Amino acid sequence: MRYWLMKSEPSDVSIDDLASFPDQTVDWYGVRNYQARNFMRDQMKPGDLAFFYHSNCDVPGIAGIVEVSKQAYPDRLQFIEGHKYHDPKSTPETPRWVNVDVKLVRKTRLLSLQELRSYPELATMRILQRGNRLSITPVDPREWEFIMQLLK
Repeated sequence: MRYWLMKSEPSDVSIDDLASFPDQTVDWYGVRNYQARNFMRDQMKPGDLAFFYHSNCDVPGIAGIVEVSKQAYPDRLQFIEGHKYHDPKSTPETPRWVNVDVKLVRKTRLLSLQELRSYPELATMRILQRGNRLSITPVDPREWEFIMQLLK
């Protein structure tokens, strides 16, 4: 099993939205960065766990825990002309973009970015590195365990 951090803008899909969805599951659509896509396509497996992270909002931070529930498959939005995630160079025969499905494990208290930065144990965490803008990043098992202790 691997651990991840997955960013979502709460104005698009929040942890509360996920909790209200049928089966509390959502396809992690709209990823348009090759490195993040490759994480989903090549490394994410059903059963992997991820922190659900609210980004681009007043108080960014970890808002819950999700489990990868479906292996990577083509992101349907890349084929919809006029959609903001449309990719005219992508075809059903050779799709460029994928998503995985994630299922809610549980909501957590909001563990803010500011609080994450305050722990030296998390100093090397990818989300805390300058210039890191990836929407999906791996989380080291030691970082995962430390954060899980904070969320108890």
